[in-house]
Amino acid sequence: MKNIKKLQYIISLSGKKETFLLLVMIIVSALLETLGVASILPFMTVLSNPELIANNHIFNEIFEIFKLFGVRNSQSFLFALGLLFFILLILSILFKAATMYLEVRYTQLREYEISKRLIKIYLDQPYSWFLNENSADLGKNILSEVNQVIGGGLKPLISLITKAFLAFTIIILLILVDLKITIMVSLTLGISYGLIFKFARGYLNRIGGDRLKSNQERYTIVNEAFGAVKEVKVGGLEKFFIDRFSAPAKVFATKQSSASVISQLPRFGLEIVAFGGIILLILYLIQKTGNFNSALPLISLYALASYRLLPAIQQIYGSLTLITFVGPSLDKLHDDLKNFETQNKIFDMDQVEFNNQILLKDISYSYPNSSRTVLDNINIKIDAKTTVGFVGTTGSGKTTTVDIILGLLEAKSGFLEVDGKIINEQNKRSWQSIIGYVPQQIYLSDDTISSNIAFGIPKKKIDDMAVKKAAKIANLHEFVINELPQKYETFVGERGVRLSGGQRQRIGIARALYHNPKVLILDEATNALDNQTEKAVMDAVNSLSNNITIILIAHRLNTVQKCDNIFLLEDGKIKSQGKFDDLFNKKI
Repeated sequence: MKNIKKLQYIISLSGKKETFLLLVMIIVSALLETLGVASILPFMTVLSNPELIANNHIFNEIFEIFKLFGVRNSQSFLFALGLLFFILLILSILFKAATMYLEVRYTQLREYEISKRLIKIYLDQPYSWFLNENSADLGKNILSEVNQVIGGGLKPLISLITKAFLAFTIIILLILVDLKITIMVSLTLGISYGLIFKFARGYLNRIGGDRLKSNQERYTIVNEAFGAVKEVKVGGLEKFFIDRFSAPAKVFATKQSSASVISQLPRFGLEIVAFGGIILLILYLIQKTGNFNSALPLISLYALASYRLLPAIQQIYGSLTLITFVGPSLDKLHDDLKNFETQNKIFDMDQVEFNNQILLKDISYSYPNSSRTVLDNINIKIDAKTTVGFVGTTGSGKTTTVDIILGLLEAKSGFLEVDGKIINEQNKRSWQSIIGYVPQQIYLSDDTISSNIAFGIPKKKIDDMAVKKAAKIANLHEFVINELPQKYETFVGERGVRLSGGQRQRIGIARALYHNPKVLILDEATNALDNQTEKAVMDAVNSLSNNITIILIAHRLNTVQKCDNIFLLEDGKIKSQGKFDDLFNKKI
């Protein structure tokens, strides 16, 4: 029951509206199918004893009605009655097909909506949250676990509801025909399936947890293997990763197969019970009515009812086992949606216009789950349209300082101020929109040079002139025009595998310049460049210094020698600041 409640929670409001329509169709479909089963009784009754048309009041009234449509004798009445039964059967099947189409469409749209909600809430989390998360695990949740919850949770739930309605209506019909037999058969089947499910439930939940864990391991190993394919090939590590993948993959396969077998196992016993039960039922009805012809209508009714009812009961059981098996995946998905899904954030209520200065006031910071203070009471002032550098060894706090300026990290104490406005959740997006950022590691999608420079812009909206302008500043244009056969439409391969490290870095610089930012931040962005290319790029960057504010992060003091002001960081503190000559003369 708790799994069903969680499934209800993860269905969106629009999904709940469609759920109501689907439930209506399920009820109507069950009624039509039951009506089709019920219609066999009068048809077989008249067929086995045509004299009832004249002798039975009800059949006589029906015959009089049929006369209005041209029915004149018993034979044509039997034909019309059979035709009516056939039409009811066709209508039932057609409506059932329409209901099935709606069920399939409904479940696929829910998978789309839930995946979309999940990726949204993940991407809405602060940057600090991602520092403790595994990207493969997040991808697994969106692409695999949502599919598992829909296929093993929502679809079986719909099947459960559908078959439960059908079973209920057919049992009501059979109760009206023979209360004693119906109760006896219903109790036998219900108790049998109930006991099997009770004993299997704990095991299903346990192997569902094992499946979730092994699936996470599969995604992580695949992500690591293909993410470091160069190191794998050079080191001859193929067997290592294949062996690592094999163990969780085998667990995943065995747990999936175990759940499938458990959901189908009772069906074989049911077939024995069904065939044996039908024979006993025929003998019972013959003894009760006195002869086979008198028993034929009831035998036909119970045979058709069994044809509809027994598979329905099996599917109800199978649905319950699948919903139980998917429990751990459903728990994970439900918790993520419930814990992270918040009210829509209101951004840009207070627009940021940077014309004067950036101020970091008394900034201190420690990373989550760490007692180490990365930044300790930092105070920095950066004037507009100047070039500043942050220099220091690894772990000195350079990148963390820049991440706070970028609005990616929120200081534990102190504040970031731009032109007198404190940067907060309401204006952070406005501030970030005027920043161009070049990280240490450039991510390139498997797309064209142009699309990678205009990253995140739909192809139809890419400004080709802006692309070329940014590429020229990044010293990339000549390479694209002279060495690439398709120029800016050349595909770079996954993560830019067809380009050199320096070329990838220059694309990252061009990407940062594409939107004409007011602030350009380069986080050790020239590390992958050779000396000549680095000099050309830095000359181009420095030529912008009169128009925009530039913030450079570097290990070496020489890289930032043309900066107006240089901050030397050590152990999270500002050790010294000044121009290059001042710091160089101090032999820092």
